[in-house]
Amino acid sequence: MADFNSLDEVADAVSTCTKCDLCQSRTNAVPGIGNKESKVLFVGEAPGRSEDLRGRPFVGRAGQILTEALEKAGVSRRDVYITNTVKCRPPKNRNPNKTERESCKDYLDAELRILKPHVICILGNVALKSLLGDDKITSKRGNIIQKDDMLYFPTIHPAAVLYNPQLAHTLEQDIKKLFDIIQLNDGAVN
Repeated sequence: MADFNSLDEVADAVSTCTKCDLCQSRTNAVPGIGNKESKVLFVGEAPGRSEDLRGRPFVGRAGQILTEALEKAGVSRRDVYITNTVKCRPPKNRNPNKTERESCKDYLDAELRILKPHVICILGNVALKSLLGDDKITSKRGNIIQKDDMLYFPTIHPAAVLYNPQLAHTLEQDIKKLFDIIQLNDGAVN
């Protein structure tokens, strides 16, 4: 495991990473971004096309949905930190495989260690599998899960709303619940 001392070091390593074959097809690697003081870390699965082009997480249509859900909960996107389990786009937006997830594990672990979030909001099944070894988001979503002295809050991935618009309300409810829990515990988002 690499010993990173800052998020800038993680981002530099991500941008030049060649640990798996995704480096051959990427336009840009996509390190996490956001408020380094945030008590919440959002973790998705992998960059999509827009993210690959811009080198930033959640800037495409799913990112717009996430931003809207945050705003409906009274939270600005600039108040949170957002990253992915995998830092490069898999071809044709397929789910990242186990090798790809394991290749990026040191980067995600470093982000968690450096940021020390109060809660990690898991966005979707791939991130749930990567972080908790589970892939049943529908039965886990909307609840705090404690594992290894960390608190996790799984919810659906914003991209799911693109395929099933009725899920927008579910995502919005979950994000609001997450921030209500945080405010009840310490009165502040970040």
